[in-house]
Amino acid sequence: MIIEARAVKKSYELGGSIVHALAGVNLDINEGEMVAITGPSGSGKSTLMHILGCLDQPDTGTYVLAGENVAGLSRDRLADIRNRHIGFVFQTFNLLPRLTALENVELPLLYAGMHRATGKAIDALRIVGLEDRMHHEPNQLSGGQRQRVAIARAIVTSPAIVLADEPTGNLDSKTGEEIMVLFHTLNEQGHTIILVTHEPDIAQHCRRIIRLHDGRIVESTLEEAVCTS
Repeated sequence: MIIEARAVKKSYELGGSIVHALAGVNLDINEGEMVAITGPSGSGKSTLMHILGCLDQPDTGTYVLAGENVAGLSRDRLADIRNRHIGFVFQTFNLLPRLTALENVELPLLYAGMHRATGKAIDALRIVGLEDRMHHEPNQLSGGQRQRVAIARAIVTSPAIVLADEPTGNLDSKTGEEIMVLFHTLNEQGHTIILVTHEPDIAQHCRRIIRLHDGRIVESTLEEAVCTS
């Protein structure tokens, strides 16, 4: 089991009112799964993603990641855990505009003080099919190519988990399908993939779909995953 969450609660103050974003979530994710977390706006998807990605902490409950209870750890310790275990992919790509694709992918390695950053970054770009664009800046790339760079950056440190937040939200349907095929490939290579999405057709690419509503898991189903090649 790579993720174990028990009775996770998270609330925020908004406009003088208390919003219960997560109301006691219990969740297990096995190593090697490809999971979609879905639900309507305000269901708690983003809050759950932030907690699973060690970007935030629950108010109460436990969260065990790769055998370590990370609830209550310091920010520095959480940052170290993120660097070791999790690669992030975002809807808006989050690439630095003045850096080339190669330099963007190198960044996590440089932050972690790892050696051979350039060689590893080239390997990651090769995995996503963009080694021939490594010296291009983001504004010289299409939306799909930018997302591939973002995926390369997410996997360059060989994380166990790739956590993707609406990864096809800024892409047309054809390009989105291509990105999902890439996620399937990464999953087959051993990465645990967790997709946060409000798009049912994207969720259908995952073997398991977890549906949230009002901060609670209301359904967890196993599906026959769609994979187009």
